[in-house]
Amino acid sequence: MAEKPFRRGVAEGLPFVIIIVPFGALFGVLATEAGLPLAQVMGFSVVVIAGAAQFTAVQLMSDGAPLAIVVLSALAVNLRMAMYSAAMAPHLGAAPAWQRALIAYVLVDQTYALAAQTYETRPNWSLADRVIYFAGVALPVFPGWVAATWAGAALGARIPAGLGLDFAMPLAFLALVGPMLKSRAHVAAAFVSTAGALLLVWVPWNLGLILAAMLAMATGAEMERRA
Repeated sequence: MAEKPFRRGVAEGLPFVIIIVPFGALFGVLATEAGLPLAQVMGFSVVVIAGAAQFTAVQLMSDGAPLAIVVLSALAVNLRMAMYSAAMAPHLGAAPAWQRALIAYVLVDQTYALAAQTYETRPNWSLADRVIYFAGVALPVFPGWVAATWAGAALGARIPAGLGLDFAMPLAFLALVGPMLKSRAHVAAAFVSTAGALLLVWVPWNLGLILAAMLAMATGAEMERRA
């Protein structure tokens, strides 16, 4: 029986709902606690669709950081989307402009990670297969994120304080990053980013994360150059 890319995409995207729901709910709770009204919280999730950048912006707003720091930090965290787009271009760059626009809209960590791995193992797929697979992956991920954000924002006060929704963030990134560590450069970059983030935790406004990311990228690039 012929493989169905859309069905495969939905099946592989569904497990991420387990992570997306607490992740989105946590953002909704934190954003309302930071003083954002429900409309702005939902605007964040529907328009920006960038979990880590959203958390960064809300945390900095709660800390009273200057607006320039909030914007620059969120943009820096989201720079990875430029790398995601560059990596997707060889696979999806020939698609019509409207399809590429929709793909860019729902290009997040989860959809990128699954698509990047699947495209490598399915070099025989046509462009239409790759596009429909991406749509299948995004189908459960995007609505799950938006619905969970609404639930967190609207019902946050009723969520027991001891529920511990913050487990979702590290779990999400471990699930995404772990399978992608395929070379010594990847492992070295991951190690430097983790160690750097811990050692630079004292830097105000979480800017230590940005510095750690820059150190990790430099380490990975140098390892690739020497390979």
